[in-house]
Amino acid sequence: MKAGKAFTAAVCAILVGAASTPRVLGQVALAPQIPLTDSSGDSQPPSSVAAVYPSQDAGAVDAGLGQPSCGPRWTASADFIILDRIGSVPYTLVSEGPFNPPGPATKVLNATDLHQGFSGGPQLDLIHHGDDGADLEVSYFQIDGWNACRSVGPTPNAWLVMQAPGSFLQTQEASDQMMVWDYASRLYNAEANVRWNPWPRVTLLAGFRWVQLREELEGILEPPTAHGTGSFWDTQPKNNLYGLQVGAEGTLFERGRLSVRCLGKTGLFDDHAEETTLVRMTRIQFEESGSTDRIAFVGEIGLECKYQVAQRLSLRAGYQAIWLEGVALAPGQIQETYCHYDLAVPQNEYVQSMGVNCNSGVFYHGATAGLEYSF
Repeated sequence: MKAGKAFTAAVCAILVGAASTPRVLGQVALAPQIPLTDSSGDSQPPSSVAAVYPSQDAGAVDAGLGQPSCGPRWTASADFIILDRIGSVPYTLVSEGPFNPPGPATKVLNATDLHQGFSGGPQLDLIHHGDDGADLEVSYFQIDGWNACRSVGPTPNAWLVMQAPGSFLQTQEASDQMMVWDYASRLYNAEANVRWNPWPRVTLLAGFRWVQLREELEGILEPPTAHGTGSFWDTQPKNNLYGLQVGAEGTLFERGRLSVRCLGKTGLFDDHAEETTLVRMTRIQFEESGSTDRIAFVGEIGLECKYQVAQRLSLRAGYQAIWLEGVALAPGQIQETYCHYDLAVPQNEYVQSMGVNCNSGVFYHGATAGLEYSF
């Protein structure tokens, strides 16, 4: 899978770049040499040498407090992320056909015209620093505000033709007819990773990740028909991705209170995809549903700048990108729904699911900003 290879290469680049970039622009101070002294038992090293090589007792006591000295055991961060959603399934939703005189229909609205743009949400992260050099990290974020809405019509001297399966009774004049399509999307993410530092500037991680992608595509006839709701099509796919991932973080730059790090994660997941579709045929609304399991890909890259404003408090800002491949998107389910309708014999009407289309991909990217606190 090309996506998997690209993100694997990104993780390798982080390892190589971070390991080869020396600390503080390549300058690592060497410890001074301890001068030779005579063999008498009461000789002591100079005070400057004792500061470089503190004794075990001195290093174990926090000066002035008389308590064991250790670094922070926890690091917590809270960020706000705002991501742009890119990706859809090309499918014609509405065509326009002249009725006087009749002629071929013209495509006027495609699913790719429904651009959902940017939306934001919270991101929380907590790391426990272990004594054995291995850390445990849990994190969560959600964005549930992506939405795009487009209306078509009214169009004089032409009919608007619905390209999704199903039918409805047209009760108003063509000059008053209008179709509205609404496309919404939500993304949830939770993960637990074990982290360790094989080199001073590189952190490796491996763990479990869950991603849920939920969408809804609804077609509405305005004004509503005389037989009830104006919704003639409503499909709601849901993807639950479970799997293992590996990744790496690397510090690219560090000077004083400012540091820059990069991040890469990749993994293969089991996508349990479900879809439920409501289709209106004349006066009756039918429901069909389906589910499937398939292999999906999740990749993530990021770049973060951090500035320490206090001893344990830092400001963070950066860029984040996430790629999902092998998931079910709402427009892709239109062609998976079969409708049989018979105006002469309404009892013969039925709706059948032909499966779940999980051959789509979606890409998210945008900015992050927040606070980090160690304690």
